Amino acid sequence: MNALSNEATPRALGYRMPAEWARHDATWLTWPRREGISFPDAFDNIPAMWARLAKQLAEGELVHINVFSEEHEVEIRAALKKADAPLGTRIHLHPFPAYEPWCRDHGPIFVRNAEGLAVVDWRYNAWGGKYPPCDLDDEVPQRVAKLLGLPLFSPPMILEGGSIEVNGAGTLLTTEACLLNPNRNPELNRTQIEAYLREYLGVNQILWLGEGIVGDDTDGHIDDLTRFVDERTLVTIVEDDPADENHALLRENRERLASMRDPAGQPWRVVELPTPGRIESEGQRLPASYANFYIANGVVLMPGFDHPNDARAQAILQELFPTRRVIVWPSLDLIWGLGALHCITQQQPAAV
Repeated sequence: MNALSNEATPRALGYRMPAEWARHDATWLTWPRREGISFPDAFDNIPAMWARLAKQLAEGELVHINVFSEEHEVEIRAALKKADAPLGTRIHLHPFPAYEPWCRDHGPIFVRNAEGLAVVDWRYNAWGGKYPPCDLDDEVPQRVAKLLGLPLFSPPMILEGGSIEVNGAGTLLTTEACLLNPNRNPELNRTQIEAYLREYLGVNQILWLGEGIVGDDTDGHIDDLTRFVDERTLVTIVEDDPADENHALLRENRERLASMRDPAGQPWRVVELPTPGRIESEGQRLPASYANFYIANGVVLMPGFDHPNDARAQAILQELFPTRRVIVWPSLDLIWGLGALHCITQQQPAAV
């Protein structure tokens, strides 16, 4: 099912990618490895954080964890036991190895039609070939589809889950900086990329922002910039300090949003989120953003950076998610890996 054919694509079969706030059956995580490159010289606090996250998510949905090896599993079980997490009942381990823990980008992307779920297995090259090897990470969606017995669609295009945002009603938001970067799909132009997105995710409208935030090694993932919180409402980060290097690029994205229209020709409702300013380690600016939250069943997990704006961002999101509890999740250790909560999670929507 690799070609753009009317007979084979998810769109032709009635599939569409649900919004993240739609009911989940589960969340998928990939457990980090000490031998990995994501948390250099700062790994010690990471396993306990993953265990707390799995425990938190398991309160509202199943949690599936990708495991690298038998030795890795021993470490994971110990961390989960120490956190008193419900391993074996709500949390399940799978021998699906991946070198790095960013499941949003290498994990399965689920689409749904009236009969149930399918998996879209986009190609993966570790953010433009920056961090080889990534062959094992690229195989994770295939393993998940086989485990769950789901149809598998494999478009011949590189795409990370963090680079797209959908409202579940036919609109997708992305960035030129990432999807048009020649380190992903140099043989495809914008029109061809849009055609794959429409056919494999079941969307009708594609909206493009420009640049990503400074320090983002993904070349500008949308999940650090702008997110849907319902079918007609977007939250987008803005930087008020004109001296901050993110100020101008975020203002340009904000202006683009103001000029966009929904399929009915109406402007989108846009709500602004602050930033935590400049967060750095060892002289490196880190891509800290409150937009990198994860919407789970019953809760929204928002990264916190020990900054006064943590509370402002939490209050804004809490008003937007009145039926969910917005939890500030300490993420300074996590952001050293150049990602946050949305980057390490991948939702499995309810089958019906």
